[in-house]
Amino acid sequence: MSKITKNTTLSELLENPKAVEVLAKYHLPCLGCPFAETEMETLKIGEICKMYGLNLEKLLKDLQTVDKK
Repeated sequence: MSKITKNTTLSELLENPKAVEVLAKYHLPCLGCPFAETEMETLKIGEICKMYGLNLEKLLKDLQTVDKK
């Protein structure tokens, strides 16, 4: 996986099971949302954090550690 940024799409993150674990830890609503399935290719993690009031910087930091494993 390339470097994870605020512009990384949800579909890119879902390719990595460890990244999915991190997203679940943050209770990301999109993981269980049927509407998200149709938008995964375009939903960016930065937009998702803004929509749901999640701490983008902290989430990216956690995702970067997964990316290095």
